Amino acid sequence: MTENPTDPHVHDLLEFLRFPSVSTQSNHASDLVACANWLRTKFVKIGLEASVLETGGHPAVLARTPHDPSKRTVLIYGHYDVQPPEPLDEWKSPPFEPEIRDGRIFARGSTDNKGQILAHILGLGEILARGEIPPVNVTFLVEGEEETGSANLEAFLESHREELACDVIVISDTGMAAHGFPTLTYALRGIAALEFKLTGPSQDLHSGVFGGAITNPATALARLIATLHDADGRVAVPGFYDLVQPLFDWEREAAAALPVTEEQLRQLTGVRALAGEPGYSAVERLGARPTVEVNGLGGGYQGEGTKTVLPREAFAKLTMRLVPDQDPATVLQQVSDHLRDHCPDTVELHLTAGHCGEAYFMDPNQPDGLAARRALEKVFARSPALMREGGSIPIVTTFKKVLGADSLLLALASPDCCAHSPNENFPLENFHAGIRLHQAVLEELGREGRGEGAATDRAKTERPGFQNG
Repeated sequence: MTENPTDPHVHDLLEFLRFPSVSTQSNHASDLVACANWLRTKFVKIGLEASVLETGGHPAVLARTPHDPSKRTVLIYGHYDVQPPEPLDEWKSPPFEPEIRDGRIFARGSTDNKGQILAHILGLGEILARGEIPPVNVTFLVEGEEETGSANLEAFLESHREELACDVIVISDTGMAAHGFPTLTYALRGIAALEFKLTGPSQDLHSGVFGGAITNPATALARLIATLHDADGRVAVPGFYDLVQPLFDWEREAAAALPVTEEQLRQLTGVRALAGEPGYSAVERLGARPTVEVNGLGGGYQGEGTKTVLPREAFAKLTMRLVPDQDPATVLQQVSDHLRDHCPDTVELHLTAGHCGEAYFMDPNQPDGLAARRALEKVFARSPALMREGGSIPIVTTFKKVLGADSLLLALASPDCCAHSPNENFPLENFHAGIRLHQAVLEELGREGRGEGAATDRAKTERPGFQNG
């Protein structure tokens, strides 16, 4: 290690990261329980009432400050489960033996989401350790199934609705526009997943004997995939764009002001050139426009060398990233109908719908959005970026549906943190900034509840870079 981990906050994070709390792998079930119990103990140590609660899957941890009915209530959400660490041979250090190198902690879950949620926990812990009373009621919900789609969380929210009642939700599980650049994510794309398979002959056939008289499912698959987009990159599925709304002027201005260039995106992704729907910048395509993407495809012989077969079947996995007003079920139907319409009758089409989640949008110019922006500027000493993020956090729309509260998505992850990838890492400066951000956002949301934020907002929105919609 190149840095001294004697800082008690860093020590806590290192300890938290040692739990291999991989929710997708059943052999780690006991590790998830142990991690949840560690969190409960941490909450109790800083002075909160806390419980580990059953969800029907991996447990959730619920903690709260004493309730004052005269104050607003803020729910802080995060997750303690992590992605699988494979491929292990690509890690420079073991994924569950955290190391500090060059000012970053390297471990699975360091960014997604242990480092970010622990920063919020420790931020409140510092307030309480000083003998101060938080300006708002605070409730923490930290779940163990986010990486598997939070399948049990909606029912959990319904059954604990009173305990989780809140005015606004704060989540740090998104990415900064650039390293060190404060970012409020005000929209997330939704998702609809679909797998389809084409079957032809009853078994693999000799391609020399039968090729030319039998439709090759792999060839038919490629042709069918090609019908999903036109030559310019727009989705060619009928009705796909019917409910897609144009961007507001302030959104296009905010996207243009983000501290990321198309050349930086090209270098970050390693592609020869960027591409996509005409009429939009790369940043707008990434967060504000819907897509149909092929996530995987296969069929026929995959081994070394040549095997002259005409495969019996071929498959593809699709996800559609959606924007506000697009209904996932409707889009699944539209894409399914399109595939049926274009599938040749010499092969059989099999469709299997996957998981879905609605898009999310929160006006960053409403009072709580402005409070979050004040907090970000206070901590990072610069006006925050406003960003639509291309990824999906389906639970955000579930929170809105069940609890009736908006979510403030306050990013602490740098673009190069390698979340979900080998060598995932979290900059220590982001970790410590997150502790300060927690305190700042509670202060600003408390001020908003007392009606003290409006005058500040009127003054701030007159300044350049603080876009007002």
